[in-house]
Formats: sequence, structure tokens, C-alpha cells
Amino acid sequence: MAVEVRLSREMRLIDITMIGVGAMIGAGIFVLTGIAAGAAGPGLILVFALNGVVAVLAAMSYAELGGAIHGAGGGYLYVKQALPNPSGFLAGWMSWFAHAVACSLYALGFGAYFKQALSVIGVKDVVTPGAPLEVWLAVAVCLLFAVINFRGASETGKAGNVVTIGKLIVIGLFILAGLWAMAQRTGWQASFSPFLSNGWNGVFAAMGLTFIAFEGYEIVAQTSEEVENPKRNVPLAVMLCLAIVIPIYLLVAFVAVGATIPPAGVEVTRYLGEQKEMALVTAANQFVVGGGLIILVGGLLSTLSALNATIYSSSRVAFAMARDASLPQSLARVHATRGTPHVAIFVSTALVIFMAVALPIEDVAAAASVMFLLLFGAVNIAVIRLRQTHPHLDRGFKVPFSPVTPIIGIVAMLFLAALMVKAYPLAWLAAGGWIALGVLAYYGYSRKRETAFQARASWMEKIDRNEYRVLVALSSKRMLPSLMEVGLGIAKAHGGEVVLVHVAEVPEGEALDAPRPASREAEALLERGMAYARARQVTARAVLTIGHRVSHALVQSAREEECNFLVIGQPHTHSMLERLVSSIVERVLQRAPCQVAVVYGKVDRAAVSRILVPVTSGRNSELAARLAPSLAAWFTADVRAVTMLDATLSRDEGERMVQEARGTLQAAGSGQELEAVQVPTAERGFLEIIESHALVLIGAPSIGPVVPLFGNTVPALIARHDRNPVVVVRAVAPQHAHRFERVFFART
Repeated sequence: MAVEVRLSREMRLIDITMIGVGAMIGAGIFVLTGIAAGAAGPGLILVFALNGVVAVLAAMSYAELGGAIHGAGGGYLYVKQALPNPSGFLAGWMSWFAHAVACSLYALGFGAYFKQALSVIGVKDVVTPGAPLEVWLAVAVCLLFAVINFRGASETGKAGNVVTIGKLIVIGLFILAGLWAMAQRTGWQASFSPFLSNGWNGVFAAMGLTFIAFEGYEIVAQTSEEVENPKRNVPLAVMLCLAIVIPIYLLVAFVAVGATIPPAGVEVTRYLGEQKEMALVTAANQFVVGGGLIILVGGLLSTLSALNATIYSSSRVAFAMARDASLPQSLARVHATRGTPHVAIFVSTALVIFMAVALPIEDVAAAASVMFLLLFGAVNIAVIRLRQTHPHLDRGFKVPFSPVTPIIGIVAMLFLAALMVKAYPLAWLAAGGWIALGVLAYYGYSRKRETAFQARASWMEKIDRNEYRVLVALSSKRMLPSLMEVGLGIAKAHGGEVVLVHVAEVPEGEALDAPRPASREAEALLERGMAYARARQVTARAVLTIGHRVSHALVQSAREEECNFLVIGQPHTHSMLERLVSSIVERVLQRAPCQVAVVYGKVDRAAVSRILVPVTSGRNSELAARLAPSLAAWFTADVRAVTMLDATLSRDEGERMVQEARGTLQAAGSGQELEAVQVPTAERGFLEIIESHALVLIGAPSIGPVVPLFGNTVPALIARHDRNPVVVVRAVAPQHAHRFERVFFART
């Protein structure tokens, strides 16, 4: 049985709250406040208030689902469970991109603020090769936080806590200094009149620009798999993030407009808009001596903590999608000692760095806002749908007045996203292009892999529920005893049942329901198999399938019967007809939604006294090692695990192969000792060491056929000479071929 990958639960309520706050109070509030003031006028306060309302409508859905569904992936996971494909894939695809773009924005914000801080303290402009200094600083800080995330979730939380608390102190000082400055002068109220000087169009444009500053709470939901008591802590942390951040944003907007003194004849919001990303620095310099430097420090801390949180989030979305087979499986690898998805972390970091260096960040950041709005809308749809399909889900928090509240959220988010078409057409172009690329990726790569993964997950769940079925494909009386012995041994070990199936093939063009003279023979074969199972006290039932293609009928039978294992016979003579039959077996191997065993030769239960397992690396060899004790118990035999070392291998290569084989045994949960044998060639060596009365149990080649249409393989040679029976097993997920596999299954 494949090992389920899980992430350890190390993060506390304070850790995930600080991650969410750190992500929300990032470069957005520091860099975008001035630009938004120029667009909205004094209505900047209304901009932040309305964005806060929209954020709350989405956050309640995240709080409900994050407290009930505990897995890495956040919105991707919720949409995938609630809505049909490709909705789930596209939700993850957009989330991955949006967080990566936000991350690159924060990295460049850090570079710009750091460069400005150097200028303030008197450091002259530094000329760097290939790119400006701020870009190199962005790359460096991305790599730094990639390493921090690689070290582990607890280190991620601790680093974020320190930085987030520091920037909250800085922003608090900015607010207090601004309020003091307002108290010391009269007439500051005039700065807010007229309140909607730029009209509602300006408010909506500024809302679209600054919405990215309100994302971050959803990252809390994405930590659910690593959080202590997620049912309580995830919803609570989401609400705490909003309770902390929204008032801070409103106070920052109030102080920036009310306390800043513009040049004569210039409106304060126009002046802030002209200052752009340095608007808060300019305002702070008016409040207190050195205030601008303090804001620069706050900006640096904000971009650092947001960068930390979004690298974390982006990598977890990629990890979750890879674990579901939507992205390459290498992204789902978890580091052996750190327990972190290290490949997903570094691939996501590479994506962030690429965009920070190569893309126009301002427009793509607006595209990130569009994607967050679409993603949050999809999550609100998911919470409505899951209330219907999973009413008994254990929810630590429920969205009040559902479905009315989520529907209001969906309308608000779509409305805001639609308004951004006019204000930021390039943002919609970038967002649409990425979504189109995601559709191509889904239908070109992910769909088939997701289907296979879901089928595999289904039979894995049945194993956990002790619902185990072995499908035995009976084709002739000659192969019946051998197939039954293997199938019964596997079923007995799992306390399961055997489903016997015989496929009566009908020529293309003929009706399937026409009377068949051979049906009685097929029924007699199945009855014989049933008697064989009863005599060995294993529950069995029989199915006669009539179809135009044997391979398709067997795969469909395995799927319809929800089988965990399929046992099939393999011809091993040189007859061209039997070679064509072997191609049927290959199609079954490639398409079956379960584990498969291919039986060569005659299996006599009384004659088998040893199970010989050639061990290499890979999932198929691991399956063979896991299956060996079960068959050994059935045949009353012992197990011999051996790995063969070609004499041409170097010492280092040989040691590496031995370690890989031992790792396979360990992953299979086998306590069997490994025997390493050096042989002239793998093929000759195996034929020499094989013993009489041994059943050979081996993992199938990870790529290529078990038996090619022309030529032969060692398993077929062994069986044809009546030396030993051979059982070749294959797991569902393919792996890379091992050197020994390439020789053992190569054409001869």
C-alpha cells in the first residue's frame, strides 16, 4: 500500500495569525496608499472600508471551510471538493500564480525600500551588473525566505512572528505620530472635503488597485494541515487577522490624508498620489524628525513578512496540486528530515524570481487582484455547495445567513473584478492568458492523471475500511489453478473476497446480447473457480462479461467491482497469437485503476517453499516487497530478498543500489534482511541463483512492456522452461526504470 504523505502539525494559533497578518500588511499598504489616494481622493478611507467588507465576505467562507477541511491547498482544495473539474484545477492554478505574483511584488518592494534606506543614510547609488540593485536585492531576499521555509513550518512561523510584530510597532508609531500632528493644528478637517472629489469611479479604481493588500487571510486556511486543533484555530485566526488589519488600514488612510500638509495650492490626496510609493515616507517626515526612515524600516519589515507568508502559501498550493496528480509528482515530495515540501518551495521561488526580474510588476499585481477576486468568489460558491453535499461536515464555524451572505460576496467580487476591466485592461489580459494556459495544462496534462489518482485513492480508502477485492481474470482451465492461488493468497492476507471474471470476446459489429454457444463453457470455468475458492475458505463471486475488447472489459470490470488488485495470466511462448494476447495484458497494466499481478508459469501451492524477491528501487519493487509476506503465509514459505550487483558497477554505484534496495524494504514495512549478490550480468546471475521450489515475485518495469511483441524476457524464459513460476506486480503510479529492470525485462 502506498505511503500517504502528510505534513506535521507544529503551528499554533499565534503562528498562523501572524502569518495571516504578515501577508495582509505587506507592500500593498506602504506602496499603494499614495497611488490609491491620488485615484480616490479623500474617499481613500471608503476604499479601505469597502475592500474590508468584501474581504470579510470571503473570509467567512475560508473560516468555515478551513476549520472543517484540514489539508494543504486552501481554496484549491475547497473548490476541488465542491465543484466539477476543471474548476478545482483552475482554482489552484490561479491561487499559485496570484500568490507568486504578490510575492514578487513584495520582493521588489523590499528592494526599492532598501535602496531608498541606503540613500537616506548616505550610501551612494550602487551600480550592479545585469539588473538594478533593487532587483538583485529582490532575488536575494526570495532565496533567503525559500531557505527559511525549507527549514520547516515552525521556523517559518517564528521568523514571521518576529518580523510582523516589528512592523506593527512601526505602523503604530506612524498612526500615533499622525494623530498627534492632527491634534496640534486646526483645519485638518478640510483635507477630507469634498469626500468623493474623484467620484465613485475613482473609488472603484482604487479598490481594484489595493485589493491585493487585503489578501493574506486565506493563507491561514492553507496552513490547516500543519495547525494544532485546526477546527478551532483556523476560523479564529482568520477573524483575528481581519480584526487587526482592517482598523489599521483605516487609521493609516485617515492619518495620511488628515495629517499631511501639501504645498500651497495642491490638494493633499493629489500630493500623495504624486509621491506614489514614497507617500507614507513623505508624510512621516512631516510628523516627526526621522519619521521617513522609520517608515522605510516598517516597509522593509512589511515586505519581508509578506514575502515569507506568500512563499509559504504558493509552495503549499503547488504541493497540494501535485499530491492530487494535477501537477508533476516531484512537487509533492516531502524532505526526509525537514518534513517540508522542498521541491514545491524552490520551484515556487523560481517562479517568483522570474516574474520579479522579467515581468511588469504593477500590471501583473493588478492581475493578481483579479485572480484573488475570482478565487474568493469560487470559494464562496464552494461553501454553498458543500452545505448541500456535506451537511454533516464537522464545522468549527459557519457562515451566518447562508446562502445569502456568500451570494452577496460573490456578486461584490464579480462586480469589482468587472470594474477593473476598464481601469486595468492589461491586468485582465494577463489574468485571462494565465487562465487559458491553465485550461490547456489541465486538458493536455492533468485530467488523465487526476482520473487515475482519484481511482487509486478510491481503492486506498477501501483498504482502510477493510473492503478488499481481488479480481482474477480467468481465461482457461490450464491457467486457473495458478491464477487462483495468487489471487486467493492476496485476498486472504487482506481479509477480502475474490471476484472471478471471464471475458467472452465478441467480434466488432456483432451484437453483445446475441446467444453464444460458448457461454456454457465460460460458466463452467467460473463455477470451477468458485469451487476452488470455497475449498480454500475464501469468499468469491463470479462475473461473466461479454465485450468487443478483452482489455477494455477487464479494466471496466476492475473499476465497476471497485477492486484493489487484478490478477491476470501472461502467455510465455513464441506463438504470434499469444504475443498478441500479451499486448492485451499490457493494455490492462497501463489502464487498470488498481494494482496488477501478472502470473507466468504453473503455480503449485504444495511445491512452493520460498518467495524470491529481487529488490530494486521504485514503487513496483516496493509493492513486491510488501506483498511477499502475504504470499509466504499463503504458501507456507519463507522469503528471500536479494539485490544483484552487476560486476561492471563501481563500488559507489553498488553501494548506492544496495542502499536503494534497503530503502525499498523499509518503505514496504518489511523486516527482511537484504542479500546482495555480485553477478557477471543481472540476467545470467538471476538464472544462476534462482532455486527450485521458489516463486519469483518481482516489480514490473516502470517503463516499457512486461513482454514485448517480439523477443523475450527473463520471466518468460524461466516460466517456459518450467523452472519456476514468476509473478510480476505493478502499482498504479509509474516510476523511472531501474538499471536492473531494464536488463531483466529487456528483449533477448
